[in-house]
Amino acid sequence: MAIDAAPFAELRQTVGDNVGKVILGKEAQLERMLVALLCRGHVLLDDVPGTGKTMLARAVAVSLGGQFRRIQFTPDLLPNDVSGVSVFNQKTSEFEFRPGPVFTNILLADEINRATPRTQSALLEAMSEFQVSADGRSRKLPAPFIVLATQNPVEFEGTFPLPEAQLDRFMLRLSMGYPSSEDEREVLHQQRRGHPIDDLGQVASMDDAIRLQDAVGGVHVDRTVTDYILRLVRATRARPEAALGASPRGSLALFKAAQAQAALRGRDYVLPDDVKELAPVVLAHRVLIAAEHSLRGVTAESVIASLIESTELDLVDEDGG
Repeated sequence: MAIDAAPFAELRQTVGDNVGKVILGKEAQLERMLVALLCRGHVLLDDVPGTGKTMLARAVAVSLGGQFRRIQFTPDLLPNDVSGVSVFNQKTSEFEFRPGPVFTNILLADEINRATPRTQSALLEAMSEFQVSADGRSRKLPAPFIVLATQNPVEFEGTFPLPEAQLDRFMLRLSMGYPSSEDEREVLHQQRRGHPIDDLGQVASMDDAIRLQDAVGGVHVDRTVTDYILRLVRATRARPEAALGASPRGSLALFKAAQAQAALRGRDYVLPDDVKELAPVVLAHRVLIAAEHSLRGVTAESVIASLIESTELDLVDEDGG
């Protein structure tokens, strides 16, 4: 049974218009953030400081009436600083758990690669299981829950690169990019007396997001498109430039992301163009380029672009013909 895509398109429009009061010219990044939210996925923002990553996350949280928290990752940050800690209450003579900043709807993990691997791993359970285990108990995180992690691609001193297993936990990797000259001029004009985020209001609810999360799986994906996704992902494992190709988690992420993008654009079915648009941001961070090819300037993005160009769409009947 086909889903009604109208509520998805309405969410994209209302949240997009609201966030556009604060962040200019970043409609594609916002749409993909909403894609991750609908798919219960997480986003890695790989960009230089000052391009609006924090403000975009705050604006989305305000627009949806959700809770937003930010963690500045540093080398001395401990796992308990992320997940929470048990404190002894002298009045009750019992330990009480004090939730950490991970107990929120939208968590900005700023400069995640500056923390030690031990602290980075504190996020893994939250990202994959949507819960935190402490003192022999598992505590559910608020729903919906999404991690937006940033890392600076320019500075390498004092950083701990994310291992492939952790990168694979991020559904999408995005880049904000610098604004256009016109948008940057408008930013200067907007903020001459204050920041517009202070006056931003709520236009949707977290209940709306949860309801759409439950419905997005009903977007139709033709077998032809499914096979196209599988061929793209499997081709990353066969490329000589790749020391490591995309995992089956990558296939599932691309499948779900295509469903969410189609719904946000008002369709109850996925097009091959949805897959082509999303493949670079879903698959590139899951492909590890061999050292000898990396030294020659080969990147994961260039490999994915080549695969999109060379992988053909084979028409397949729904009944298998």
